[in-house]
Amino acid sequence: MAGRWIETWEPEDETFWREKGERVARRNLWFSVLSEHIGFSIWTLWSVMVLFMGPEYGIDPAGKFFLISTATLVGALVRVPYTFAVARFGGRNWTVFSAVSLLVPTLAAFWVMEPGTSYATFVAVAALTGIGGGNFASSMTNINAFFPLRKKGWALGLNAGGGNIGVPVVQLVGLLVIGTLGASHPRIVLGVYIPLIVLAGACAALYMDNLRPVKNDTGAALEAVRDPHTWIMSVLYIGTFGSFIGYSFAFGLVLQTQFGRTPLQAASLTFIGPLLGSLIRPVGGRLADRYGGARITLATFAAMAAATGVVIQASGNASLPVFLTGFTALFVLTGLGNGSTYKMIPGIFHAKALARGLDAEAAAAHGRRLSGAAMGLIGAVGALGGLAINLAFRQSFQATGTGTAAFWSFLAFYGVCFTLTWAVYLRRPAPVHTRARLGYAEV
Repeated sequence: MAGRWIETWEPEDETFWREKGERVARRNLWFSVLSEHIGFSIWTLWSVMVLFMGPEYGIDPAGKFFLISTATLVGALVRVPYTFAVARFGGRNWTVFSAVSLLVPTLAAFWVMEPGTSYATFVAVAALTGIGGGNFASSMTNINAFFPLRKKGWALGLNAGGGNIGVPVVQLVGLLVIGTLGASHPRIVLGVYIPLIVLAGACAALYMDNLRPVKNDTGAALEAVRDPHTWIMSVLYIGTFGSFIGYSFAFGLVLQTQFGRTPLQAASLTFIGPLLGSLIRPVGGRLADRYGGARITLATFAAMAAATGVVIQASGNASLPVFLTGFTALFVLTGLGNGSTYKMIPGIFHAKALARGLDAEAAAAHGRRLSGAAMGLIGAVGALGGLAINLAFRQSFQATGTGTAAFWSFLAFYGVCFTLTWAVYLRRPAPVHTRARLGYAEV
């Protein structure tokens, strides 16, 4: 695939950034957001399709939870190869390909979405939609290379937040169809996205760039895998993004199953939490730029634990208004945490380089090198948290008929994440290799 290649890219050079870099980086950011946005919509497509699947489909709630879990799993797994594809093919070229490839699961769903289709076929098509989850990893890796360290919290937060909005948007499209035509026209939702996919691919081809200096670095990947901070941040990202995507997939189905909402009633509520969580993600990045990602992440996990306690109480009392309040708060907090944890990743590797005695320029280059390699793995592991959430809901509803037991497990995990954030990144004295700037503006 032919493409436009930029031969030299030095975002940490303030003169380069002011005269050329910022304009080019922002242009690539906006069209990266568009492609990632559509990718998220297709990845979470089955959170909407299950609302159209009435009794005539012959699929019980456990079967529906398995469908959305399948899409979550595939979306998590493909994030790793998608991360390395940016350097192999170029950010612009891969964005074109990854956008256009979304036509495959969308057209497949259009073909099979009717009563009488076998459950195995639905599972296979749900698995195909998982490729939309990979767009996030390649997009974040690409944008990470475009921006200087001091701007990464905002840029990555905006990129991810704009992508995350694809979740409530597809749910709003589903609500519009159900509200106007009823729950028997799922193909209209799919028909809306076919031209949008083509538009995203065309815009990427026309307006994005490839960065020649970005190379796949096997040494950096292996070093990132061996670094304990990669795995620590993976756990924290399970708590933030894993919660966001898991709840986004499951919310409507929980409302239908536990609170007896109709498809229209569920669809009218499902989009609110993901929308707020997506919109606030750049705020989490901004706050992390100013106050330090570790501080914002710690406060986020404390608040998530409190909100989960509210949801548990409401679930036990069958109080829908309180349940919605607590669940919406969880979505908002996951958005804040998504922004702050992604800010921490480049900051951690940059701080370690400074602690080793590298000068500012060398430390920035080292941070970009390792953080780019680590982001794909952290993103993949974090997305597996969404799978765990959906499987926990499936088991909880099978065993007790409610989601209360699942929420207790989530509460315990947020406690683990809170403790881990404090012990590793904020406790004094910090470990020698993280002492440089951890807990301050860089991490």
